[in-house]
Amino acid sequence: MSAHKPFKAVIPAAGLGTRFLPATKAMPKEMLPVVDKPAIQYVVEEAAGAGIDDVLIIMGRNKTNIENHFDSVPELEQKLREKGDLDKLAKVEHSSDLANIHLVRQGEPKGLGHAVLCAKAHVDDHPFAVLLGDDLIDERDPLLTTMLSEYDKRGATVIALMEVDPDSIHLYGAASVEPTEDAGVVKVTGLVEKPKKEDAPSNLAVIGRYVLSPDVFEILERTAPGKGNEIQLTDALEELAANPAQGVYGVIFRGRRYDTGDRLDYIKAIVQLASDRDDLGPSLRSWVKDFAATL
Repeated sequence: MSAHKPFKAVIPAAGLGTRFLPATKAMPKEMLPVVDKPAIQYVVEEAAGAGIDDVLIIMGRNKTNIENHFDSVPELEQKLREKGDLDKLAKVEHSSDLANIHLVRQGEPKGLGHAVLCAKAHVDDHPFAVLLGDDLIDERDPLLTTMLSEYDKRGATVIALMEVDPDSIHLYGAASVEPTEDAGVVKVTGLVEKPKKEDAPSNLAVIGRYVLSPDVFEILERTAPGKGNEIQLTDALEELAANPAQGVYGVIFRGRRYDTGDRLDYIKAIVQLASDRDDLGPSLRSWVKDFAATL
């Protein structure tokens, strides 16, 4: 496949976060801490770790916390420097140095497809990754780098798929697929948004990682509102999958994924990530065992 312009990354962060009210009344859900970093920082770190240094965050109203987080804070940095607290200084500077962060307002949330369309002017004619902040992918289990490689190899849209319990498939987009020559990669032949268990074409769920060609913008511009009266990215992907000249491929992810979009799963994500850390894990694991024994 011929060389293309460098990948950019798009992170939609304009949702209202109603499941986390009242915590999200004045703070974006993407800024809720997962252990000691806001959820969105994990996502930006993932993009940067895959070699993408141009990141566009699609924001809604009252999301200036996100902008501030990735900006430098000279007075705080100076205080930490004067105190000799170099560990904390490094953490503060790290979030400012991760990537070139750009921001654009969505106005009102009209669906994931509309959020992606808001990135058109910035992305221009670059291929780009879309990373949803609700899905945190463990840095020890690379997914995005694999997807970027598949895009380079096949010159087609690549989405992330994960096997889920059939009883949970109604919470996701479900893919109908055909095998390819690679065991971990499938050709997507169709997509169904949040199907009933009996109507699902498989238990392969679409999770929040996509690598897209800028050609998707032309499709999104004429995609009518679908489920929930929103412009669905799934509808555009279905059109791409049905076009033999374009196509959609799926990378099947079998690593560690943390769902922070649900209150219970958010708490589980914090416990899982903290228990794996050298500084917190030993004490936390011991406490969890003791606590579980009292239940």
